[in-house]
Order: sequence, then C-alpha cells, then structure tokens
Amino acid sequence: MLWTIFIILLVLWALGLVTANVFGGFIHILLVIAVVVLLIRLIHGQKVL
Repeated sequence: MLWTIFIILLVLWALGLVTANVFGGFIHILLVIAVVVLLIRLIHGQKVL
C-alpha cells in the first residue's frame, strides 16, 4: 500500500515538474512526506509492503 502511494506521488511530482504550475509545490511536499514515512518504517524494521 505504501509503495503504491509512493509511486503515485512520484508520478504526480514528475507531472508537477513538467507542468510547473502552482500545484507542483504541494506535490513536492507530499513526496517529501512519503519519503520520510518510508524511511521511518524501514528504520523501525516494519514490513513496507
């Protein structure tokens, strides 16, 4: 589930970079949050998938 969200956010982030509209900043924030959550789960040893 987390990987799915991560992939979706990554695609939306890339679209935000390509389109360069105001919504792109929000996607960057969501991507950073997704990466932080992923790292926290990996550090704590929980299964990511």
